[in-house]
Amino acid sequence: MSVPIDTSDEVLSGEAVVLDVQPIGFLLRAAGALIDMVIGFAALILWIFLRLWLLDAGLLDEATDRIANVVATVFCFLILPVTVEVVTKGRSVGKLAVGGRIVRLDGGAIGFRHAFIRGILGVLEIYMTFGGLAVLVGAFTARSQRLGDLVAGTYSQRVRTPRLVPVVPVLPPALAGWAQIADVARMPDRLARRISQFLQTAPNMLPAARSRVAQNLLADAAPFVSPVPAAPPEMVLVGITVLRRERERRALEFANARTEKLTGRRVTL
Repeated sequence: MSVPIDTSDEVLSGEAVVLDVQPIGFLLRAAGALIDMVIGFAALILWIFLRLWLLDAGLLDEATDRIANVVATVFCFLILPVTVEVVTKGRSVGKLAVGGRIVRLDGGAIGFRHAFIRGILGVLEIYMTFGGLAVLVGAFTARSQRLGDLVAGTYSQRVRTPRLVPVVPVLPPALAGWAQIADVARMPDRLARRISQFLQTAPNMLPAARSRVAQNLLADAAPFVSPVPAAPPEMVLVGITVLRRERERRALEFANARTEKLTGRRVTL
């Protein structure tokens, strides 16, 4: 019997396809928001200097000054961030700095409605409370979503991830005898991808989590393997991956040989 896998953090597209994306961490998100917040205040300070110059030059009267102050505040704290997010499809200076991007819950690009909801609530969360409300809400949500994200249906996706060094699995010597008699059927692409990702990232995982994930993956892969060897789960996953790779390589070689025989042209892998 297979052990159920927690998929609550997976992102599904509108076609129910699992997207391999990660939400950005709370601290990085806070750093990006702080950068954007500083830019908003910097724009307001620039307006103050311009306002003083206009007042000294006699180009701005008292009534117009009041209106201009309101317009400048709305521009710096609402219009500017909303416009930047719409034009850049969820990017901003702060998000570029931390490698994030605002996306919908299904992974798609945000539109004006999402940016406007985030922007109007951001005035309350970020500027009126100096980020306190955003930090409070983000600390207790799974994807570090602030109130504007929860209402708009968005979150901050990580778009700059470290490059993984390709790992080519080698059949463990302890499974050499099993490999001679084992039959590994074709597994679902999603399961095969999860096993491959696990074997690449396993050395960086904590021992307890590494063992638990390996056991869960082996439980899901067991119906496609006969017989399942009595060996540590991670070792069995390596053996399964090696056998599937060899079987697929032989299948490609056979198909290429058949194509070469029929067409007279050699096909290279």
